[in-house]
This record gives sequence, C-alpha cells and structure tokens, in this order.
Amino acid sequence: MQAEQSEVLDFLRRHPPFSNLPDKELGSVANTVEVAYYRAQSTILLLGQNNHQWYVIRSGAVEVFRRDGQLYNRLGEGDFFGEQSLMLNRPVRFPVTALEDTLIYLIGEETFNYLFDNFEDFADFVEVEDQTRLRQSIAKREDDNTLLTAKVDNLITALPVTVNSSTTVHQAAIRMTEENVSSLLITRSVKDQTEQENQVIGIVTDLDIRRRLVAGGLSSDIPVADIMTTELSYVQSNQFVFEAMMLMLKHNVQHLPVMKKNQPIGLISHVDILRYESQNSLFVVKNIFSAQSVDELASLIHDVQGCFTRMVHQDANSQMIGSAMAVVGRSFKQRLCELGEAHLGAPPVPYCFLALGSMARGEQLIVTDQDNAIILDDGYQPALHGDYFEALAKFVCDGLARCGYSYCTGDIMATNVQWRQPLAVWQQYFSKWIEQPSAESLLHSAIFFDLEGVWGEIKWAEHLNRLIRQKSHKNTRFLACMARNALLRTPPLGFFKDFVMETDGRQTNSINMKRRGTAPIADLVRLHALAVSSSARNTFERLEDIIEAGILPPGRGQDLRDALEFIAMVRIRHQALDIELKHEPDNNIEPEHLSDFDRKNLKEAFQILSNAQRFMKFRYQPGRAN
Repeated sequence: MQAEQSEVLDFLRRHPPFSNLPDKELGSVANTVEVAYYRAQSTILLLGQNNHQWYVIRSGAVEVFRRDGQLYNRLGEGDFFGEQSLMLNRPVRFPVTALEDTLIYLIGEETFNYLFDNFEDFADFVEVEDQTRLRQSIAKREDDNTLLTAKVDNLITALPVTVNSSTTVHQAAIRMTEENVSSLLITRSVKDQTEQENQVIGIVTDLDIRRRLVAGGLSSDIPVADIMTTELSYVQSNQFVFEAMMLMLKHNVQHLPVMKKNQPIGLISHVDILRYESQNSLFVVKNIFSAQSVDELASLIHDVQGCFTRMVHQDANSQMIGSAMAVVGRSFKQRLCELGEAHLGAPPVPYCFLALGSMARGEQLIVTDQDNAIILDDGYQPALHGDYFEALAKFVCDGLARCGYSYCTGDIMATNVQWRQPLAVWQQYFSKWIEQPSAESLLHSAIFFDLEGVWGEIKWAEHLNRLIRQKSHKNTRFLACMARNALLRTPPLGFFKDFVMETDGRQTNSINMKRRGTAPIADLVRLHALAVSSSARNTFERLEDIIEAGILPPGRGQDLRDALEFIAMVRIRHQALDIELKHEPDNNIEPEHLSDFDRKNLKEAFQILSNAQRFMKFRYQPGRAN
C-alpha cells in the first residue's frame, strides 16, 4: 500500500542517510515508499533470493543470519538492510527474519540506485554504515575468532580482473559488467622481467567512474588510466583478515589487491570481509583517525588496553596481537602528525616520520616506549626549517607520551636533532654503521635496522631499507659486530638450567621477558635476516626467509619460531592479567606464579634461544666466510 507521505517524510528527516537529502528529493522518495508488515518469526529475505528492494525498518526488529544459520546481526528502528544485493546485483547472501512484529518501508531498486549514484553523502553513509554496524554487532560475539585466524587468501574467490592502461573507460565498464565486478586492476605491458614487480599501476572502481568521469562530465572514450587511483594499498595473501580490514580503515579504501610474491592473485573488498567475525577491539584504529585533538587520542588508552586483553582472551597468537598493537601505535603516530600539521601549518619541506623497533617489526605489546625519527627532504635548511620540525617532533612525541607510549630513555626520538636529519644524512649514517662498524656504535644504532615509514614520504623509508639490505648481507665485519652485541642479552638460565633472576630494583627475583626473551630472539633473527638479504621486518616473517635460505641446522628455525611464540605469549598473558587486576603492566614475571607446564616449557624455550645464540656466535666469527 502507499504510505502516508507526511509520516514518511517526518521519519526520513530524522534518520540518516536520508536526513542530509534535499527536501525535493525526500518528497520524491516518500512518494515511492511502500509499507510492508511482517509478523514475528516470519521470513523477510531468503538465502539466494533475487532482491529488488531496499528495506528500512520503521518499527520493530529483525535478525540477519549467515549462510550456516548463525546469527549475524540484529537491527531496529532506522536501520536498513538489503543494500548488498542491490549494490552487487547478486542474490541475497544474508537471510533476514522478523524478530518481532515489524513495519518496514520498501524503497525500490531504481530509487535506491538513483540516490546512491547522485548523492555522495548518501552513498558513503550506506557503504560505511553497512560495514561499521555489522562489525559492531558481531564484535559482541567473543566466543568466535574466525577473523583473527583467517588469512586473506581465504577471501579470494577468483583471479583479479585486469585491463591495460590504454583501455577506454567505456570498454572497462563493459568488462566490469561482463565479469560482474565493481573494480578493475590496471596494468601496463611488461617489457622485461625487471618490471614485473611494477606491473599493476592502479585501480578503477564504480566509485571512480561515478565521481571522476560522470560527475566531471568527461567522455567515456578517455583511457582508464586518466581516472584510476594510483596510490594503491596492498595486502599480502598470508596476512590476516583483520589486518586487511585495518588497512581499509586506515587508508579509507574499499578495495585491496592481494599480492603473493609481488604478483596480484586477487582483489578483496569490504563486502568480502563482512562475512567474517570481528571484534570491537580492532576498531580503535577508526576512533584514532576520527579524533580531533590530543585529548581525544589520550582518552583511547583504555580502549587500546581493552583491544589487547580481548585478543588475549580470544586465543589470538603473538603475531596477531603484536601486529594489531603495532597498527594501533602507527595510527597514533600518523594522526598526531596530521594534527601537528593542522596546528603548525603545512611543513616547509617534505618529511617522513619513522617508527622504529618493535612497532616497525609489527611486534608491539601494551608495555612499550616510543622509538621514532624523522627523515627530512635534502632541501632542508636548519636556519629556515629547523624550528618547524623541532616543534612538530615535540608535538608528536609529547602526544605519544599522553597516549601511553612513554619517552625513550635512550633518547631515540625525533625530538633529538641527531635523529631528525635529511635523507642524505641518514644514508651516511647507515653507510658508516655498516661499512665502518664497531660494536659500540652498533650497540646504540641497532634499533634503526628495524624501521618503517608511518607518515609523509614513506618511500624514503623503503629506500633506506634497500640500502641496508644491499650493504649489509656480505659485510662479514658488520655482521660479526652485530652478533657480538646480540650476545649481550642472554636467556635467564643457570648452569643447572634453573632460572636466573633479575637482581635490580623492585623487580628482584623476577625475569624480564622482553630483555631476556623476546628481544634476544629478535636480535639474532634480525642478524640472520640481514645475512640472507631478507626484506621482511617481522621476526616470524624473517624466520620464514631464514629457513628457506637454509643457513640454520635442520629443524632449528622451526624450534626458534616455537620458542619465540611461547615466550611472547607468557609475556602477553602476564601483561593482560596486570591490566585486569588494575596493576601497572610490565615485562617481569615471577616464576613461582607460573604453572608447572609453563615453567617446564619456558626453560625449554630459553634453552632453544641459548643454542641459537651459540650457533650465531660460531657463524659470524670475524673473518669467517658465511
């Protein structure tokens, strides 16, 4: 039946995404609305059903289910559903049942598509709200962690659809229709093998065609390269689904090419992620990027701790937790850089803000200090530009301290002018450290061999990483000095394999699980990774490259990986317990508080570390060919 227009208008005006539409458009929509009534427990949408309506709940409540019949979401007044099948032009993937007697406004497919194509705010709200509401709802299900354990390659259902950069937009649109996809990867011809890594040069989506071609009044005969997005964010096939989701949130994109060995093997969208479980803890990243002040960022400390403890309770492994916490940390840095620029004005020359150490490796936990630096453009002049970057560094570092990242006691921060230098100076730093090494100089600079660009000219960070790989892997003297320093931190085992306790300050009779466990493993794995010219930064990923290179005795790489995981999880669970008990979390555990199982396996893990250090000492002896 036809709805009473005035009642419908009043409802639409009070609920987004209609509330931002012009009154003329609202009136047109209200004239087309039909009303449907569903009794409690009655079916609204069936799995596989063809759908040509958008459903807006006027009153009542509905339940949305997965294919396997598990509850997916609950929606109430003002919420909507059915948009996925309309946007994708596919049968219903998530069946819907009325939870109670429900009144629904039905909006036809033609009207929905018109609003979606012509009103940007409407389209953005539908897309973002579609994934955000769903994530918030399924975050309540703390007994299921498929998002945390699922790899990105599980989302791939077909090879990516690609077109050449010279293809016209008209031809590309036809291809998208034929393939029933909403995006295309844009490639260029590969002239030789060295260009293989750069084959994919961009992406074009339905949104690009709508905004850049149709809205811009351009001809559909122009090359697709003219409207493509060139700044691509990628995800590796072996990364976790939650990492892909956080990349989408961080870069505000809806599609991610999936790479394996530098080649695209698929393309995923936020719609693909919707069917996987999620949890509230991961959305702290979204809140970071929406914060408008340092005060708002600082207020998220408890959310970060909640993120950490919930992942622990859901049995996430150390790599997942370390990666999530590192993304959170990098997000804080990026947002502080953005707020700093808004406060101080545009930077006078380009720069790159760096994350160092565990944050760069993707291994950060809840107890951490800040290690960072700035690469400046080679056109930097201290007299003209120094004050700006000194102020920016102070703004970011002070902000990080307020957000729970304590100042570095070794002063490895951008506020130290030594670590706020032009790219050419950084190249000199690394060249000297590698070509003229000494144990003393490398003792204070080892942390810089784990670096990642967070904000600005990120390509400069990759340039330094390439320089490190090129210069270090054959320099035996450098590797020997790094090995010597890596042996300064040893596992806490005595002659009879009893634990050796700390004897300093308030942490007497405890073991520092970072200083005596995870850090020594990270040090020796970094050394092996430099020796085999690995481009990985994460310790687990570096171990994969090391094992593949065959430089360790058979089985030792796998043992080391297991030892790292066990030691890291003991440390992680201890920190989570501290948080729950309202204690200040730290890295120190008392062995008597461990179970017999943990004590036994911790000793075995430390013994694996001890053996690995002995092998490292032998392999990287000065003058020895490796």
